Amino acid sequence: MPRLLVVETSPRGDHSISRALTGRFVDRWSAAHPGGEVVERDLMRTDLPFVNAPWLQAYFTPPERHSEEMREVLRLSDELAAELLAADHIVIATPVYNYNVPAALKAWVDHVVRKGLTLGHDGKGLVVGKKATVLLASGGVYTQGSPIQDRDIATQYLRMILGVIGITDVSVIAAGGAKAVDLGDVGRDVFLDRLQAEIEAKAA
Repeated sequence: MPRLLVVETSPRGDHSISRALTGRFVDRWSAAHPGGEVVERDLMRTDLPFVNAPWLQAYFTPPERHSEEMREVLRLSDELAAELLAADHIVIATPVYNYNVPAALKAWVDHVVRKGLTLGHDGKGLVVGKKATVLLASGGVYTQGSPIQDRDIATQYLRMILGVIGITDVSVIAAGGAKAVDLGDVGRDVFLDRLQAEIEAKAA
């Protein structure tokens, strides 16, 4: 049974463009994969701590020497890494803040890039045979040909980090210019409809 892991990051709820893209993607994926399982990891509903000194101490201590406290410190990180490893397709839906991903998504990355779990001790990625789709909502337009395409740090970062852990089949659906919806210059459904063909192709 195919499994889709959806990682949500937007704090805007029903007003979020990235979450709206997710809804459309999941609908299409579910239609194309009858019996498939969708696992949602909403980072806005996850008490996800930033990496700190106790976490690093536990991380750099061999598992066989872990105390109960160290195992507890890494418990959520282990859970997030297991979700990633169990998925066949990973969807990361995120807004762009100041040209990069939100802090919550960076925290998720720090918890799932784990030596011995998702990254080999030789530096080779262990999350192989999977694909990922990034649903990116941004106020600006950073796609090829844009005068500010060099500011597209979020896409570059996510492609790079996914590649590091072994996921090289990465697609990006860029919903640039999303601020037009907030400003009332374009209707929400009209804006999303422009991306529907891409969504259907990547979810099929």
